Amino acid sequence: MARTVAVGAQSFEALRMGGYFYIDKTDFIRDWWKGGDEVTLITRPRRFGKTLNMSMLECFFSMKYEGRGEELFSGLSVWEDGDLL
Repeated sequence: MARTVAVGAQSFEALRMGGYFYIDKTDFIRDWWKGGDEVTLITRPRRFGKTLNMSMLECFFSMKYEGRGEELFSGLSVWEDGDLL
């Protein structure tokens, strides 16, 4: 099944609910959480997905999305890691 590439999409929720093509970057959540850093500086060139990664973090940690974890993250790497759930 071919999926549409959503160019310029900045909402993790919209990508997942719309069934758009998404390269799994949820290992970032595990690495960031287990790193235990006081401050995290994310520097990347423009158009490298910084806003989308922040949206992904919001969907994972925000109470706004409570109870929707499986809906948003099933089939992705972080959902298979029982340590974070």
